[in-house]
Amino acid sequence: MAKMVLLAQYLSINGTALSAYTKKAELSVEVEDKDVTTYSSAGWKEVLGGLKSAELAVEFLQDFAASQLDSIMWPLLGTVVAFEVRGDQAAVGTSNPKYTGSILIKGWNPIEGSVGDEATVGVSFPTSGAVTRATV
Repeated sequence: MAKMVLLAQYLSINGTALSAYTKKAELSVEVEDKDVTTYSSAGWKEVLGGLKSAELAVEFLQDFAASQLDSIMWPLLGTVVAFEVRGDQAAVGTSNPKYTGSILIKGWNPIEGSVGDEATVGVSFPTSGAVTRATV
């Protein structure tokens, strides 16, 4: 069984590689379950898949310097932009697939934390449209 430790995740938002700021990236994809149970289901619930949705949750290390993270993300607030995420920064392949799509930048937390904390930004962006998986 192959094992993997995430040491060099790749994240790009709106065509800008943000791996240098990224502490954590999680892409979660799900399908609604639609209840299609009838009396002929013999007392067992039956379900079918409905609409698909996904969310990209990211934890960044904040950087306010000119042309750094905050100045990259702030103008994107309220827009739908492209994203790409993969387990490693190496080339895309069968053992390093890329997941792409579009996300709505629905919020940005430029300042969060307590005394002595590292300056981080934790955000979640819903996808808009399909998320695709590619190995080439």
